Amino acid sequence: MNDNLGLFYYPVLHNRKVRMYVRPGIEEIEFRMWDQDDKSLWEEHGWVPWSAIQQAAELYRSEKRQGLPPLHMYDIEIAKRLIRDFVADDLN
Repeated sequence: MNDNLGLFYYPVLHNRKVRMYVRPGIEEIEFRMWDQDDKSLWEEHGWVPWSAIQQAAELYRSEKRQGLPPLHMYDIEIAKRLIRDFVADDLN
């Protein structure tokens, strides 16, 4: 999907108030979260490259924390598809 902030998907399927925006960065795909109930999230947190998300998930696992690492919100395959489809639409 696409709106005035860019390409996005819903990282939590049952919660349409949270969106994950994606864009092609200089070297890799970047992510940025938006939450309808927390507008400051967009302003306080910038674009995060995929490699930084992976590093954070590894750190989370190495500390043996409980639950899922934050990686579950960031889907690189969906991001790739959104970007690829958007570029294809622009070419047509």
